[in-house]
Amino acid sequence: MDKLNVIIVDDHPLFRQGVVDTISLESDFEIVGEASDGDDALALVRELRPHVVVLDVNLPGQNGLLVTRAIKTGGLPTRVVLVTAYNDAEQIIHAVRSGASAFCPKHIRPEELVEVVRHVANGKYVINGTVLGERELQSWVERHVVDTVGPYRDAAEPLHPLSNREMEVLSYVTQGMSNKEIAILLEISYQTVKNHVTSILRKLNVDDRTQAAVYALRRGWFRLYEPDEDIPGLLSQE
Repeated sequence: MDKLNVIIVDDHPLFRQGVVDTISLESDFEIVGEASDGDDALALVRELRPHVVVLDVNLPGQNGLLVTRAIKTGGLPTRVVLVTAYNDAEQIIHAVRSGASAFCPKHIRPEELVEVVRHVANGKYVINGTVLGERELQSWVERHVVDTVGPYRDAAEPLHPLSNREMEVLSYVTQGMSNKEIAILLEISYQTVKNHVTSILRKLNVDDRTQAAVYALRRGWFRLYEPDEDIPGLLSQE
């Protein structure tokens, strides 16, 4: 029988090596690549087309959600197991709607991760240790959306994945950049940035940009700054 090809992506070498060692012990798995940031991860998946990628959410470059969406929208056959230290229902909903097949906390036991990868490779979905079919997964998402934002959500459907541009704008919001600064950096109009911010607030079901920044940072979507960068200023409305 052909082996299941797996790529491991995490920017922490010790954690990544632990996952590699765990997967490598299985006779039916083969590690075909490793990466430490989102851009390299996506390039590897496009090149190698593994059965499964075990992918951290909090990555340099593109975060795990963006990589997951690119894999899905690109029509690639690879299925995604997202791993994160930030585990809550809203995070899982974003992960599933981005195209992930499983969502696991980083404290998962090695033998459990192996089973998750195996289930995902066989076309199943795994949420918090529960193995689901596609219809069961959709039911789980709908139920938890109602639990999270209430039954009277509007047609815009909160907790819907942000577009790539919205995620980019949000990353600069978390760094404390103003709408004017973001517009100059992205070479788009000030009004376009405002429109993106409005859409972000609606999709995340938050009231203002500060709440949006906290939402994203608490879920490990972005990092405030790299060690060699200046610390950004306070969040601004304009």
